[in-house]
Amino acid sequence: MSTESLAALRKSDRDELSKLAEEHMQHDLRQTDRDALRSAASKFGTHATIGSLLGLGLGVFLAFRVRTARTNMFNAFRAREKPTMVQFADGRTGGVDKFFQAVPDITPLLQPTTLGDVATYLLFSAGGLFLGGETGLLTGTYSASRTISRDPETRARIEAAFRKYRVDVLRKEADRLDGGASVLDKIF
Repeated sequence: MSTESLAALRKSDRDELSKLAEEHMQHDLRQTDRDALRSAASKFGTHATIGSLLGLGLGVFLAFRVRTARTNMFNAFRAREKPTMVQFADGRTGGVDKFFQAVPDITPLLQPTTLGDVATYLLFSAGGLFLGGETGLLTGTYSASRTISRDPETRARIEAAFRKYRVDVLRKEADRLDGGASVLDKIF
C-alpha cells in the first residue's frame, strides 16, 4: 500500500495551487468580482455552519425524546403485574409441574443502560449533523450561486478566470506526468 492512497499522507500541491489561484484572481478579475466571490464563499460557509448546528441540535433533541420514551416504557413495564405461570385452554397450568417452569422476570434485561444512552445520543447526533450539514451545503450552494449569477458580466469574468485556472492546473499536472519533456520528444 502506498502513502498516496491515504489523503492525509498524500503529497499536496496545495500551496502551489493556492498561489496560482491567487494570481488568477488578481490578474483576471476585477475588485467587484473578487468581492462577489468572497461574499459567495462566506454565504456558503455560513449556511453549512448553521445547517450543521441545527442538525446537531435536532439530533440531540430526538435522542432525548427517544431516551425519555424508553425510560417511560421501562417504568410502565416495571409497574405492571407480571405473569408467573401460564394457564392453557384445557386447564393445564405452566409453572407447577415438572414439564413447565415459571415465567422468568425479564425486567432487569429491559432496563435502560448508560451504554445505550451514549449510543443513542451519539448516533442521533451524528445523523442530525450529517442531515443538517448536507442541507446547509445545498442551501449554501444555491445562495452562493445566486450571488455570483446576479450580474451576468461578473459571472462571465469569473467563469473565464476559472477556465484559465483549470488550464494552468492541467498543464502543471501534464508537465509533472511527462517529467518536463515535451510530448513530441516522447513520441519520436
